[in-house]
Amino acid sequence: MSDAAEQISALIEATVESLGYELIRVTYGGGRKPTLQVMAERPDGTMGVDDCARLSREISLLLDVEDPLPAEYLLEVSSPGVDRPLTRPVDFERWVGFDAKVELSEQIDGRRRFRGKIQSYNDGVIVLSSDEGIFELAFAEVSKAKLILTDELLDAVKKKAPQDQAVGAEG
Repeated sequence: MSDAAEQISALIEATVESLGYELIRVTYGGGRKPTLQVMAERPDGTMGVDDCARLSREISLLLDVEDPLPAEYLLEVSSPGVDRPLTRPVDFERWVGFDAKVELSEQIDGRRRFRGKIQSYNDGVIVLSSDEGIFELAFAEVSKAKLILTDELLDAVKKKAPQDQAVGAEG
């Protein structure tokens, strides 16, 4: 996470939680007009268009007052989506049985990228299984992880949250 994203995350997290959402990820970057992307969801994993709009309004007001970013930017508030990023231990616990891509900050046996089914998450260790074997990965070493879009994942998400869409606003 960039310094700006970390700063924004710390700034907005209490507001996001007070509105009944969990902050999933904050990213900031881009070209001439950078994008501040905020991903959030309700504790039950749902996030509808109205939720995104409400959160966008509240975050926009907070950022207008605090003014942590020096230049013009685009604020985008969204749900994590179907092939969501896995940023917290609870994400790995919730999505046991689904396929994921995990990238580590350091190599293990000459590789940093792993792909497989999440078998378990316990005490900071993610267990992935694939045709190549079973891998035990330290959550603390994960630099990036996300679910892989599969029919099984689509079916599970459709049953849980039929409406995942993004809402944007100028910042």
